[in-house]
Amino acid sequence: MQSIEGIKLAIIGLGYVGLPLAVEFGKKRPVVGFDINPARIDELRAGHDSTLETTRDDLLAAKHLTFTTETGALAACNTFIVTVPTPIDDHKRPDLTPLIKASETVGRVLKPGDLVIYESTVYPGCTEEDCVPILEKFSGLRFNIDFFAGYSPERINPGDHAHRVTNIRKVTSGSTPACADLVDALYNEIISVGTHKASCIRVAEAAKVIENTQRDVNIALINELAILFNKMEIDTEAVLQAAGSKWNFLPFRPGLVGGHCIGVDPYYLTHKAQSVGHHPEIILAGRRLNDGMGGYVVAQFVKAMTKRRLQVSGARILVMGLTFKENCPDLRNTRVVDIVRELHDYQCQVEVFDPWVSKVDAHHEYGIAPIAHPEPHAYDGIILAVSHRQFQEMGIATIRGFGKPGHVIYDLKYLFDADQTDLRL
Repeated sequence: MQSIEGIKLAIIGLGYVGLPLAVEFGKKRPVVGFDINPARIDELRAGHDSTLETTRDDLLAAKHLTFTTETGALAACNTFIVTVPTPIDDHKRPDLTPLIKASETVGRVLKPGDLVIYESTVYPGCTEEDCVPILEKFSGLRFNIDFFAGYSPERINPGDHAHRVTNIRKVTSGSTPACADLVDALYNEIISVGTHKASCIRVAEAAKVIENTQRDVNIALINELAILFNKMEIDTEAVLQAAGSKWNFLPFRPGLVGGHCIGVDPYYLTHKAQSVGHHPEIILAGRRLNDGMGGYVVAQFVKAMTKRRLQVSGARILVMGLTFKENCPDLRNTRVVDIVRELHDYQCQVEVFDPWVSKVDAHHEYGIAPIAHPEPHAYDGIILAVSHRQFQEMGIATIRGFGKPGHVIYDLKYLFDADQTDLRL
């Protein structure tokens, strides 16, 4: 295994996680940034990042970073950091396809003494039980004799320009004590707030997967309370503000739970739990409740329209926001699509407006064609699904102006005061 000075680094996967990492390392040492998408490589070479996680200045500052789609360019590297997505399939099961393909790619160029570090969120045991055998198969090398592995889970928060890769404490681990020390030293080159070296890879994997599982369960509790308070005609936000006056009350809010982490990671943990004979009741209950929130929102919305004697079938509905969170273009696992699909089931004419999203990506991922701008006085109902700053800046009067007389407006994200809208979670 090489020394810290002898590391020749490659980052495999240049998305929301891999690119910021490659940029930071590229400011300090030579880095090969590898991605299988030629269009992604072309835009990065041109100084543009469509995820908006890095700027042109960031890319220019990474003077030692090069981009490629050529596997051959990885042959000169001896340390590989894998940052590919780990999604779920249509049946809520872990889809390791990107991770397997990336491991095959690295395995083909792996040499004696090389180190492979995984950042993708997985279940405990995945690195050593699923990825390492692939590396062995495609390289012909032996684990912890000829090559070594590490795991350092990503903690990227898309759209958050305060908490960046360099100022979020990093968990590190390695397959041997010496390997763990090397992985830790490597990340300490760029992490200004330090690292936490876990005792083994499985501990690091488990730590990552429970970070978002904990958030998911807590949000599920608040979602259930919101449903209860709605039945009791109590304003949920007012209750949370009152409860939040106590110093140790956790500031979770109700809403749709999507994205690449919170809406996905619990399924990795429950998959592993069931494989070892444990049925995770609380985690799965939280997932079921959160996955059902889109249907609940539409049911409340339709009920409000019916009370106003608005014709639901054929109604023209404006959904404002499509991304999984505010102020970023990230569409991964957005649960706004649940609202759109439910409204289609009611035979509504749904138009989606989101100034952050790529029309090409929205159509490719969900078959949705976002509109350029809402029409005035055109909609029977409006759902504020994402709290983009552009919507806040529009103001409620402008947004109300998109509706027909007597329209219903549902504010999922508490963008405006309770007396300015018709419905809130």
